Amino acid sequence: MPNKVEEFNAYRSKMNDKLLAENNKLIKRIFNLDTNAYMAGALDVKTKELLGLVASAVLRCDDCVKYHLENSKKEGATKEEVMETLGIATLVGGTIVVPHLRRAYEFWEALEENNA
Repeated sequence: MPNKVEEFNAYRSKMNDKLLAENNKLIKRIFNLDTNAYMAGALDVKTKELLGLVASAVLRCDDCVKYHLENSKKEGATKEEVMETLGIATLVGGTIVVPHLRRAYEFWEALEENNA
């Protein structure tokens, strides 16, 4: 059975490398800004990742949801914290977020399986 987490990370890495190889200044600056925005500051990294998870779910970006789920897990977020975060995202975004909520839950399970 294919590993959802490894597949996502391999594809993301491959395509990011291709995009950055184009040497487009604007794309490189956006990637850099995104990287720097999620570094520790007044808010810790875990909090920023959970905020990113809410925004990504509301905007219905499944790739972004997966990215923030994985980083939240790496930063020590618990299932309870993630579920509360996804609940807030669903409240803010409305029922149109529910299909993304399902996929988020499925990816979280895959993350838990990888760390088992």
